[in-house]
Amino acid sequence: MNAATFFTKWLKDLATDQAEDGRVPPVVPNMVNKDFGASAGWADAATIIPWNMYMAFGDKRILEQQYESMKAWVNYIDKTSKTDLWNSGFHFGDWLFYKPVHDDDDRSTVTDKYLIAQCFWAHSTQLLLKSAKVLGKTEDASRYAEMLKQIKDAFQKEYLTANGRLVTGTQTAYVLALNFDMLPENLRAQAAERLVQNVKDYGNHLTTGLLGTPYLCEVLTRFGFVDVAYNLLMQETYPSWLYPVKMGATTIWERWDGIKPDSTFQTPDMNSFNHYAYGAIGDWMYRTVAGLQEVVPGYKEILIAPKPGGKLSNASAELETGYGLAKSSWEIQDGMFKLSVQIPTNTTATLVLPKAASANITEHGIDIGKLKTITSSGKDGNDLKIKVGSGSYQFEYALK
Repeated sequence: MNAATFFTKWLKDLATDQAEDGRVPPVVPNMVNKDFGASAGWADAATIIPWNMYMAFGDKRILEQQYESMKAWVNYIDKTSKTDLWNSGFHFGDWLFYKPVHDDDDRSTVTDKYLIAQCFWAHSTQLLLKSAKVLGKTEDASRYAEMLKQIKDAFQKEYLTANGRLVTGTQTAYVLALNFDMLPENLRAQAAERLVQNVKDYGNHLTTGLLGTPYLCEVLTRFGFVDVAYNLLMQETYPSWLYPVKMGATTIWERWDGIKPDSTFQTPDMNSFNHYAYGAIGDWMYRTVAGLQEVVPGYKEILIAPKPGGKLSNASAELETGYGLAKSSWEIQDGMFKLSVQIPTNTTATLVLPKAASANITEHGIDIGKLKTITSSGKDGNDLKIKVGSGSYQFEYALK
């Protein structure tokens, strides 16, 4: 929504409301309590939003403007921590997660708030480290690289068993640990399998709250379980994204069950029917379902890698970048996969055509082997990866 000017201004408000010790309040402008703040996931807006704005628009001035605020937040956590563990203070935790009334197996218990805090400390430190590198602050980059290592080492000692089981076995715990690379590489695959089993144990339902939900389908996709992510996306019964739609919703609810199946309200208070949080699935739909992503900040280089699945027969996404319109649109019809893309002027793109490694592919009816606009191609498992310049393309092939 071309939010650069809004967030540039709002992040100044955040820095203004940031306490001298670096704490960030959960509401900006802070109209709540001047001494209230430092909740993991909320206060990390100080690092997450500047980095996301940089990636979206490619303008490092947002990092220059917010760098001291970002440092102050990470340094606050460091000073508050003990033996490299952020295990103190108030945290909202995985707010409004789902928990059934009867859960004898105890799979959906409250995710340890300090485990969550440790993960977000690592995330903010990683973003600060990346920002330091972009801005050429080599000493800071070295310092925060060492801090990041210590944070992850402490996490593994405190929250991870030798066999790779987390002390809190919730979906959110595994999602955050995997998304922020808190686990040793040799233990990540089995952790992803534990996450998948948890989802299946709940009949292909999610149990995540405000902090786990944004990364759930991203993690499943990253570790090769895009089918499970689609099962969650297309789930129609509570709790799910389509349950509110089935109940007549036209906006995202604050609670998974803002209106219960019997049409009564979950609660008369704190029950917004127009709330951002669970709408975070939209990011996965743009990046994975439609496959439209940036390779470098500002979309100078673009990746279009759609992953069809579920009950979907078509999907389309577009973004007005600083270089012009980028678009990815696909459909499956009579066994044929058709992908239409638009690449802006003065940009390049890598396209990953799903299940096309051995297919006969045409672009506007011409065999792609005869096209000069395709600079390179190569197999990526069952997919075909090609590089193209700016322009409009229409690929078609039989989907096997």
